[in-house]
Amino acid sequence: MSTDTPVLSPARALATAGRVLRQLRHDPRTVALLLIVPVLMITLLRYVFDSDPATFDAIGASLLGIFPLITMFLVTSIATLRERTSGTLERLLALPLGKGDLIAGYALAFGAVAVAQSLLATAMSVWVLGLDVVGSPWLLLLVALLDALLGTALGLFVSAFAASEFQAVQFMPAVIFPQLLLCGLFTPRDRMHPVLETLSDVLPMSYAVDGMNQVLAHTDVTADFHRDVLVVAGCALLVLCLGAATLRRRTT
Repeated sequence: MSTDTPVLSPARALATAGRVLRQLRHDPRTVALLLIVPVLMITLLRYVFDSDPATFDAIGASLLGIFPLITMFLVTSIATLRERTSGTLERLLALPLGKGDLIAGYALAFGAVAVAQSLLATAMSVWVLGLDVVGSPWLLLLVALLDALLGTALGLFVSAFAASEFQAVQFMPAVIFPQLLLCGLFTPRDRMHPVLETLSDVLPMSYAVDGMNQVLAHTDVTADFHRDVLVVAGCALLVLCLGAATLRRRTT
């Protein structure tokens, strides 16, 4: 029987994070997916628009936030589901380890990976591929990191509703693709059908893309940028709380 405690314990959360990071260290394919694939995708995009660098400048920053969100969503949802289907999660929750401790531990572990991922992708885009940024590249890094954390939170949340790794992947069209289509990457949101524009206003990826565009266009930190960062961070925190509330010990 779970001895779930109502108070979040930093020590238990850190211990969980350490265990997850040790597992990742022995899984080079997952590490490659998390750290190398976003860099390769950004590089591929740069040379797709080799004859039109302005297009890369226009959409490169947006994709710098979107790619980490997608990869973190995939890896986190599958990794968490694997813990449950293998019985590891049930054994852990039989210890003095609360659901909040477990979710916080996963968030810390994948958050550390998100930092490395965002650093690599941002550095590659700005200092190697020549992404033209008017504002500070560190602000790009901040938004990319928040996007990766949001992807982690979404992955933890949807893993509670999947019975297999295949089902976890199937959540991607339902959770990620609508945000991708409505975030303003393909067309400005104010040019969409009013219903779609309203829907896009409640999707966190829209604010991630808006935040990136603020960095591209302004040298200073604007009020809109503050709003975008707070919305993405708030959504990530909210989804993490929902993930803790819906976490199941086993797959039935």
